[in-house]
Amino acid sequence: MLELVKKAQKGNDKAFLALFQEYEQEIYRMAFVYVKNQSDALDVVQETAYRSFKTIKNLKEPKYFKTWLIRIAVNCSLDLLRKQKKVVQLKPEFEGDFSDDINEDIDLEITVRDLIKRLNEDEKSIILLRFYQGLTFKEVSETLDIPLGTAKTVLYRALDKLRKNLKGDDFYE
Repeated sequence: MLELVKKAQKGNDKAFLALFQEYEQEIYRMAFVYVKNQSDALDVVQETAYRSFKTIKNLKEPKYFKTWLIRIAVNCSLDLLRKQKKVVQLKPEFEGDFSDDINEDIDLEITVRDLIKRLNEDEKSIILLRFYQGLTFKEVSETLDIPLGTAKTVLYRALDKLRKNLKGDDFYE
C-alpha cells in the first residue's frame, strides 16, 4: 500500500486509481451520512477524487493516506452542505411502507439517526469518524486537524448530549 502511495505521489495515475478505488466505497458511505442522498454523495466522491489527485504530492506521510483521504471527503461533504445551505438530516435508509411488526433493529437505527441529527457538525464528524469509520482518537484528531484533547472533549460532550437526549425523549417508554 505504501508503495502505491509513493508511486501516486510521483505522478503514476494507475497507482492513484488503484488506491482511490480501495477506499471509494468508504468515502461514498461517509459522504452519504453527511449529504443524505445518492446524487450528492456521488458528487462528493468525485470531488474527493479530484482534490486528492491534485494534492497527493503534498501528502507528507504516505502511511496516513486513508486518514488524509477521509479528511478530504469530510471537507467536500461539508463544503457541499454549506454551498447548498442545507441542514443535515439523517433519514432512515429504509423508506416506504412498514408493516405493524417493525424490526427492533430498524427502530434502533432510526432512533440513533434521530439522535445524531441533534449534534452540531463538529460533534457529528467526531462521532462518525470514531464509531462509523473506527478511527482512533489520534486518527480523528489528525483527520479533523484538531488537538487530541479537543477531539476527546468534543466526543465525550457529544456522547453526553446523546445520552441526555435518549433519556429525555419517549423512545423507550
